[in-house]
Amino acid sequence: MLNAIVAGAASPSQLLPAREQMAFTLGVHIVLVPFGVAFTFLALVLNYRGLRRGDQVALVLAERWSKVAAVLFAVGAVTGTVLSFEMGLLWPGLMDRFGQAYGIPFVIEGLFFFLEAIFVAIYIYGWKRMKPWPHFWAGVPVVIAGLGGTLSVVAANAWMNDPGGYTLRNGKVVDVDVAKVIFNGAFWHEGLHMLLAAYIVAGFLVAGVYAVAMLRGRRDRYHQLGFLVPFTVAAVLMPFQIAVGDSAARWVYNNEPTKFAAMELVPKTTRDAPETLGGFLSGGVVHGPKLEIPGLASFLSGWSTNTRVQGLDAVPADDRPPATIVHLAWDTMVGLGTAMLALALWFAVLWWRRRDVTRSRWFLRVASVTGFAALITMWAGWIVTEVGRQPWIVYHVLRTDAAVTHAGGVWVSLSVVVVLYGLVATATILVLRSMARRWRAADAGTPDEVGDADVPYGPARRLDDEPEPVGGH
Repeated sequence: MLNAIVAGAASPSQLLPAREQMAFTLGVHIVLVPFGVAFTFLALVLNYRGLRRGDQVALVLAERWSKVAAVLFAVGAVTGTVLSFEMGLLWPGLMDRFGQAYGIPFVIEGLFFFLEAIFVAIYIYGWKRMKPWPHFWAGVPVVIAGLGGTLSVVAANAWMNDPGGYTLRNGKVVDVDVAKVIFNGAFWHEGLHMLLAAYIVAGFLVAGVYAVAMLRGRRDRYHQLGFLVPFTVAAVLMPFQIAVGDSAARWVYNNEPTKFAAMELVPKTTRDAPETLGGFLSGGVVHGPKLEIPGLASFLSGWSTNTRVQGLDAVPADDRPPATIVHLAWDTMVGLGTAMLALALWFAVLWWRRRDVTRSRWFLRVASVTGFAALITMWAGWIVTEVGRQPWIVYHVLRTDAAVTHAGGVWVSLSVVVVLYGLVATATILVLRSMARRWRAADAGTPDEVGDADVPYGPARRLDDEPEPVGGH
């Protein structure tokens, strides 16, 4: 590893507001990522079902979901563009020294973005204007481009955790191996972990909307199908996400031991390290309400309680991340992830026993809030990844305080961004609510009838007149 490039000043005055602005804008943007990546896939699943089985309800849902996805895609394009500008404005030290390497994944992401935008427009415009199957296949590139764009951005972040593929001379990158930059050691588990998270968050969030509707008495097939398809996708993926997360944690143990020590709250290098749930670190000692499971952290790291776990004491205090924040975020991610796995198992049992999970009100109550739990889990995962790498913006190569801007006014720009994002969020919610009201009005008349204006590919049919009922209807 190359020697670290450090700044003369220990903590530039703009470091805190720059971090806050980056955290805020990334936290907002990442909410939209699952819809750009996974919501279009869910719509295509329903589109395929509708065409293969003559299921008009599925087609109506597919058309409506695709329109919601288009709105959120447009908003995500705005927030993603802001993030791109922030990389150069807030972190000029990173872009100046490593832009030739770090910028490569973003170039690729831009290509995927334009491809996605083109086919989103074709797919949305194609309802009622294209033949059914050509229209369906026009939506497939949207999903592929969403996957490619997400993996490209994750590749850039993974490179910050495992930098390589470049030659540095006099503080400047003079040679780049594109393959090594993109397919770095952290890429595979980070990429898969993020993609699975996107599908799980989108699945549980969308299903939660229909769970609430069913709790309010809307038990028609439209709402059952709207619940079961996204929830099934999320539930099926949960065990795989747990396995990938376990593999990712082991990679961190081997390659980012200081981050791992913060995650597990290990103040001193030791064997038989306990798994600590809760607690906080102060003065090199773990305090507060906590539960310690002897030897489990060592066992999960190397399949033996005798596995040596490097503690925070192995590095100078200035090279340690804020351990309590990282640890609590880790506990949140693992705890909620385990709870969602249990919910997926509950879903499987209910489906096996009844073939109609919607009869269990307690299950629907839990399912209605699981989307928010999934979103919090994803936020917590990114806190572990980003805060756990501190004080390095490029691990063991470039410190964050060396990369931050020294220009003034970052607190002002943060305030402006918060206000603007608030306005964008309000406008987005109003647009989506307007769309929902229009669809409810189109479905009015009889509870099981679809409005003529919203039926793709043909005339309206009754929702209870489908050949293959879902959920026992």
